[in-house]
This record gives sequence, C-alpha cells and structure tokens, in this order.
Amino acid sequence: MSVYQTASAFLGRHGFAASAYDVNTVIEGLLYDMQKGLDEGTGDLTTMAAAEDMIPTWGLPPESAPKNTSVIVIDAGGTNFRSCLVTFDANGEATISELEKTSMPGIERELPKKEFFEAIAKNLDHLKNKAKRIGFCFSYAMNITPDGDGQVLHFSKEIKAKEVEGSLVGACLSDALVARGWDRPEKITLLNDTTAALLAGASNATEGRAYSSYVGFILGTGMNTAYIEPGEVKKIASLRDSKGNPAPVPEIVVCESGRYNKIQRSDFDLAFDKTANTPGLYVMEKMCSGAYLGPVAGIILKTAAEEGLFTAPVAAAIKALDKVELKNLDQFLYAPKNAETLLGAVAAKGTQEDADMMATLLDAVIERSARLSAALVAAAVIKSGKGYSAALPVGIVCDGTTFYKTHHLNSRLIGYLNEVLTAQRHIYFEILSIDNDITLGSAVAGAM
Repeated sequence: MSVYQTASAFLGRHGFAASAYDVNTVIEGLLYDMQKGLDEGTGDLTTMAAAEDMIPTWGLPPESAPKNTSVIVIDAGGTNFRSCLVTFDANGEATISELEKTSMPGIERELPKKEFFEAIAKNLDHLKNKAKRIGFCFSYAMNITPDGDGQVLHFSKEIKAKEVEGSLVGACLSDALVARGWDRPEKITLLNDTTAALLAGASNATEGRAYSSYVGFILGTGMNTAYIEPGEVKKIASLRDSKGNPAPVPEIVVCESGRYNKIQRSDFDLAFDKTANTPGLYVMEKMCSGAYLGPVAGIILKTAAEEGLFTAPVAAAIKALDKVELKNLDQFLYAPKNAETLLGAVAAKGTQEDADMMATLLDAVIERSARLSAALVAAAVIKSGKGYSAALPVGIVCDGTTFYKTHHLNSRLIGYLNEVLTAQRHIYFEILSIDNDITLGSAVAGAM
C-alpha cells in the first residue's frame, strides 16, 4: 500500500479527509448562516441560529481618497500592535510616517479593562496630538455603533482581556489618551481589518480598472471576511445614528466568519479545541487560520506516531515535540531535506517514507484550509450580488501572512474560487494585493 493510501485511511478514520469538505456544500451553509445573522443576529450556538455576527458598519467606501488631511492609525492585530501617522496630500496620495510596532496587549496575560486601554494609550505616545482623528483597526468581533465606535463582543486569537468585552473601544481609548495629557480626539473611528482591506481597495483603484463591488479577506493569525451587503439589514432597520439617519443601503458588513460552526470537525479539531482559550467558539477559524494550523497539525503528527504511521526513531522524535507552529509546517514543506528545521530534523531520523508521510499529513492540513477559506470568500462574493459582468469583477483585497506565505495555500484557494465562482456560477473576480492596505484603509475610515 502507498503512503497516500495509509495517510488517507488514517485521516478518514479521524474525520479529517480534506476532500470531504466540498467547497460548494460549505458555501451553501455559509449563505444560510450569513442571512440568518443579518436578519436575526446570533443565537444559541447549539441550534440553527446564526453563528456569524454579521456586523453592519454603517458605512460605504468613499468615492475617492481623502485629501489634505492627516490621521493617526492604529492596527491592533492578532500578534502585533502597530501605530503610525498617515498624511493625504492634495491629490489623495498617502504618506506613512512614524510607524512603530509592539506586541498586542493581552497576549501574555489577562488584562483588566483599565490596564488594557492604558497599554494602548502608552503605545501611542509617539503620536501625541499629531492629528485630530484616529482610524482604529481593531481586529476582533465588535458591534459598530451608528456613529463609528465599536463595542467589543468577544476576543479571539487567544487575547486575554475578558473585562474589556462590552466596552466601547473609542470612548475608553479617548479617556485613556486624555489621562496621558492628550487633547481629546475629534473622533475615533473603529473598524475591522477586513473593512480596512475593503476600503483600501475601493479608494486605490488602478486607473482603467473598474470593479462592481469589493470583498476584504484576511487569512493570517486569524481569519475573516467583509463585503458590501446590497439589501437592508433587518436586525438594525429600526436604528438611527445621532443625526436621525438609518443605516445606508447598501453597506459594508463584517461577517466574523471565523465563528461559523455548521461544519463537521475532526477528532484532531476537537482535541485542540479543549486546550484553546475559547473552547467551542471560532470553529471555522480554528480549522483555517495561522494561529491554529500548527497546533492541529502537531496533534495529527503525534496521533499518527502513536498509531504506527512512522518508524520508531521518527515517532519518538514527534512525541517529544513541545509544540508545532505554522512556520514549522512551511519550513518542512518548502524544504523537506533541510535537517536544520524543526520537522526536517525529525524526518531526518527516519526513511524517505517517513518524510513522505509527514509531508502528506501536513499537506492535508493546508488543503483543508484552502477549501474552507475559498468557501468563505466565495460566499461573500455571492452575497454581494455583483460580479456577473466580466468587465466589472468583484475586487477581493487579500491580506495575511497565512494567505501569502503558506505552502501552496494561495494557489489552491484561487483555483477553487475560479471553479466555484467563474466556471460554475459565471461570477467574475480579481484578487487584489495592495501595499499597506490595512493602514491605508484605516486612515480612509478615520478621515471620513
């Protein structure tokens, strides 16, 4: 029997066969969940209620880039906290300056609310009073208020700040900045990284190109999508902003698609979920994104070692591994014979068949991520109702190191999109890569 046959039998026995995740089937489930979330909001995650938050942003992309203004930009992502000043000139060209990067508060230990916002304010000392407006890309689930603040729903990516949940980020940060001697900001606009990516695409269209709509897609430490919903969002139909205006139609909606849960999980997924900071939550994210692919792969390798899929020296080395990260998968798959890498050193203790088995198992992890990620993007494109003209495709602004750097993930994801969108549904799309998209999109939002 071949290595692939053995690996397939092993993965299938544990419910992890990547080919079992049919992209179209996942798309249909996502479309159900998305509409349910738009109409009714989320509910009990053990029922057919929506799992995705489907957060209306009360905003649309501007017709052009801002001009003659400066905006402080904050990007609070999965691991890093970045801050800078973005200045738009008279032609709308943006210049980024005074960029600093540090770690995201709440990664190392649980932070109480006051300490969490004090840590953010301290990270901004180098930008004190250099602009009146702040665009804050806060890449965690939050309800966007009609006037642009964000109320934290829950944290993902293993951030530990439970007391912050329910807080208005802009209001709390404004108070923390004033406490550090700042003038109170004129406005702090909250947005998600997927919204920032979408806005960057909409405000930086290449001359001569035109798009019927935009989707923002992030696949990095975490994962998420945003798109422009063409219809009324029923769950906020009765709400008004401070000027008495209803939500715009259409408007940008952030899916929080990592929370999608109507999908079968493998034994390995369930085992990892028990060790996570958010057991039972972020089901899709834990099956796709960079923070989780490594640990799940580690469980697969250890289980395979216990069940006799490797020779004794390799099995012993696998069992002795402390942890496995996505970078370890990539290092091995890009250079299997490099014994200087974590998994390359393990494989070097055995035979070529050991290396083949390891590569086959790790490749299955990436293949499943590509299938599920493609379904998420395709569902957002379909939900936008656009892209049926080949000359006016949907622009998909992609960001995240997992999307761009993970072995074979990018090409497979795009291949599935070509199949399920263009070949099968005659919906046209174009993948857009924009330098500094999150920063620029956040600056556009802050200036609006």
